[in-house]
Amino acid sequence: MKEEINPKNKNILYTGKGDNGTTTLFHCDQGRISKSASIIEALGALDELNAYLGVVKVYSLDEHLKIPIKEPPVLKAMASQIKYISYDSVLSDIQQTLFIIQAQVAGSDIVVSKENLKSIEDVLKMISDLLPPITSFTVSGGSILSAELDFSRTLARRAERRIVQIEVDGIKKLDEMTVTYLNRLSSVLFAMSRYANHLLSIPEDHPKYNK
Repeated sequence: MKEEINPKNKNILYTGKGDNGTTTLFHCDQGRISKSASIIEALGALDELNAYLGVVKVYSLDEHLKIPIKEPPVLKAMASQIKYISYDSVLSDIQQTLFIIQAQVAGSDIVVSKENLKSIEDVLKMISDLLPPITSFTVSGGSILSAELDFSRTLARRAERRIVQIEVDGIKKLDEMTVTYLNRLSSVLFAMSRYANHLLSIPEDHPKYNK
């Protein structure tokens, strides 16, 4: 699914063909399909997640948060050397991968690579090594960035559910790497949410289940 351009005026981002509630996909042999179709819901969930991560990325630029990377030292004298990866670069990489998934769902033959998956698994491991293990659910909030990342986590979960649904319904079979990436994505967004509050010296809040 993509935004259509009016052939009569290429500056107008519509054709009017979708006014009847239908749209098209890449390499679609069925012609136009309903915008309420489950595959369109899956694409919409991915699109919403990707767009919202753009908002989160702007907030991350304001906070200048970084994740330290401890690399194996070449020499003992370099043992204390630490490099960093910024929040906005992680989020930008995720956005690029989501475009790959969107294209794949829509019919393209491009796929998520092992490198795409490893990039977020590495971030997840780095943060996990820096934070105490979680023993309870957390209450979203603390800082704006943390709350935005936690909300993005829920959008990632919804996108994952929509993708699983089109597979269960036999509409589209995606490669295992794509499904694994989406499952891992919500975890890394949650980890980044926790670490954001940690870096900003904001303690975690947990549900108290008061009666």
